[in-house]
Amino acid sequence: MGERKHDKLLGIRTVGLREWKDGHAQYNRYEPTPYKALDALAENYKFRGINRVVDFGSGRGRVAFYIHNRFQLPVTGIEANCQTYEEALENKAAYRLKAQHIAAPIKFKYGLAQRYKIDKRDNCFYFFNPFSVHIFRKVIHNILRSVEKYRRTVDLIIYYPLQEYKDFLETSTPFTIINKIRVPGASDKKEKIIIYRLNEEVFDTDECINF
Repeated sequence: MGERKHDKLLGIRTVGLREWKDGHAQYNRYEPTPYKALDALAENYKFRGINRVVDFGSGRGRVAFYIHNRFQLPVTGIEANCQTYEEALENKAAYRLKAQHIAAPIKFKYGLAQRYKIDKRDNCFYFFNPFSVHIFRKVIHNILRSVEKYRRTVDLIIYYPLQEYKDFLETSTPFTIINKIRVPGASDKKEKIIIYRLNEEVFDTDECINF
């Protein structure tokens, strides 16, 4: 099924790209995660034990709507582009007409990812290379601080992972890889999903953890 047909089923419009007009070096263009990647994620991850999902760089909301619709989980999207954020709100209004039966909330917040206050209920975070590794580090540190205060297991879902993201997570954080998901039919070896996990039990060890 094509991207537009998938969108139509959800009552949304998320196809297309958008570059930053002012050349924001720290933020990447809007580009939605392909539905074939989301289908692969859904089949292999299934969001068991997840309380609330946060999508950093949520764009027009495709990931948020997909997860909310398929798993009926609370989802929060964070978007820094004002025009794209407004489009996400328009999509939400149309989507809700088709998803009135789903009680879980779906929200979009306008602002910088590194300024989002991690909620103690947030335990799954999605990234599709929305910004530089410099900002990524700040976001991960915010997540770690929240987990230190409110102990819980948290997962990071990273589609088409940048090497800089992987290097940082694997050398400078207690996150470990729990799954690698190949996207069916992908010719690019980078077109995959890596899931990292930080188990709550890591805080019960004697090992010193520096954030």
